[in-house]
Amino acid sequence: MDLLELQVFTSLKEGHESAFEMLFKTYYPLLCRYAYSFLNDKDEAEEVVQAAFITVWDKRESIEIQTSIKSYLYRMVRNSCLNVIKHEKVKQQHAAYEMAGGEPSHEGPTQSVLSSELEEKIYVAMKALPEQCRLVFQLSRFEELKYAEIATQLNISIKTVENHMGKALKIMREQLKDYLPLLLFFLKDWII
Repeated sequence: MDLLELQVFTSLKEGHESAFEMLFKTYYPLLCRYAYSFLNDKDEAEEVVQAAFITVWDKRESIEIQTSIKSYLYRMVRNSCLNVIKHEKVKQQHAAYEMAGGEPSHEGPTQSVLSSELEEKIYVAMKALPEQCRLVFQLSRFEELKYAEIATQLNISIKTVENHMGKALKIMREQLKDYLPLLLFFLKDWII
């Protein structure tokens, strides 16, 4: 990081809006073009970039940048774009599956109620996680990112990611211990 970037970064961490505004004006159009190259959708590209800047502002006090601000922002936008693309593929596969008729549900009313209850318990258990643990857990389990990708995206070490996952899994197991038989019941169809 050169001297000017270091000054801007220091001002940003101290909460100076002028530093944030300078970053925004400098990188917003470039990052929008970069995001558009992934997404081919101007509105979605702008949303991704705006979300990146919001994250930078919200986490300004805890951000640690080892390279340059520019590299950090580009990496954030790239990771966000890849997540959007991954989610879009899942939505398309689901839509195609439903249009093809999908498989009929063998779920009776009791199973449906139990499934809804289990989903609610999982959601509540996740809410009990500390914020950073929850974020690492969601990125790992729902967005299927590797620990190295999570570490890069959150700008933390892989060891820290491992520690957060261990803590998250321990808390989730404790929170859901009474529902383990129910969880196994619903997973049996995936295992067979």
